[in-house]
Amino acid sequence: MISPIAPRHLKLSEIFFSIQGEGTRAGMPCTFVRLHGCGLRCTYCDTPYALDHRVGGDWKSFEEIVHEIQRHPTRFVEFTGGEPLEQPEVHTLIRELLDAGYTVAVETGGHVDISACDDRVIRIMDLKTPGSGMTKRNRMENIQHLTMHDEVKFVCNSVEDYEWARDIIRTHELDNRVAAVLISPVFGAVEPVELANRILADGLDVRFQLQLHKFVWDPDTRGV
Repeated sequence: MISPIAPRHLKLSEIFFSIQGEGTRAGMPCTFVRLHGCGLRCTYCDTPYALDHRVGGDWKSFEEIVHEIQRHPTRFVEFTGGEPLEQPEVHTLIRELLDAGYTVAVETGGHVDISACDDRVIRIMDLKTPGSGMTKRNRMENIQHLTMHDEVKFVCNSVEDYEWARDIIRTHELDNRVAAVLISPVFGAVEPVELANRILADGLDVRFQLQLHKFVWDPDTRGV
């Protein structure tokens, strides 16, 4: 998505300060920059308001975005969506934040090439399980670009999703390729204990996680 306004602009859904709910930094204060628009339509998407690039969202300049980031007392910033990597201008802003000393993470659906990301950014790649309806959109070539600086996430809508994720983890030896492999249940769709028991039975070297923010706040609350 190219800005129709000018370079150094991004289409945003929202910026908010909250607690990181997932990944190896769960529980940490974080400024979230949610970009607007995504080419995927996952069945379990919990941010449908950020999907359609034709409806909603606001174009913001880099200066406006940085000003808002600086208002919050943390040096940890995560770009999320929508799909942040569908707006290629984001790489420039990320690089500038990294140069300024921020720790920056990008959560991506994995259907966009991640090789353009700055080597210093933490890429959290969400490989889409069959229950998402978007498995065919997974860009499996991205796996070769992952490093021990990155994380891979599998959101499971069923036991079958878990088994698919387990096989992908083993086939591509993901536990030896990235800092963490994350497995989480779709909130309210599959019992967490079911996934936890299967992870233990299979001896997977992964991190089981729940979406922490959905237990702290109402699951449908925006801006957290």
